[in-house]
Amino acid sequence: MVPAYACQRRIQGSGHIVTITTTLVDHPVAEVPSVLASLTKGGLNAATRSPAIAYAGKGARVNAVSPGIIKTPLHPVDAHETLAELHPVGRMGEISEIVDVVLYLESAAFVTGEILHVDGGQSAGR
Repeated sequence: MVPAYACQRRIQGSGHIVTITTTLVDHPVAEVPSVLASLTKGGLNAATRSPAIAYAGKGARVNAVSPGIIKTPLHPVDAHETLAELHPVGRMGEISEIVDVVLYLESAAFVTGEILHVDGGQSAGR
């Protein structure tokens, strides 16, 4: 069965799908409970590459952004210092940095099947 979004892109002959996943899928951190995130976002990682290849010749691209810990209302301000220490760059990411990467992917016509880590070096190791 072909997903509805893929059918629409095939008709148009162009398009770009960007999903948001998490670096915790590939690089779990003992201090951060992430089983549910790994199950759901890990599925998005897997579902990025297959349609990217299937629809590349038809003009549609599929990519994912894999953020580290980003400053959002999900994280209380009093936890920011501790969460910042989980990233090699020593700070949490900003929402605008995720937006910048999505906009980059939108304009990067030769990029498909990519899972781009925006995690302050967390995916590179500690």
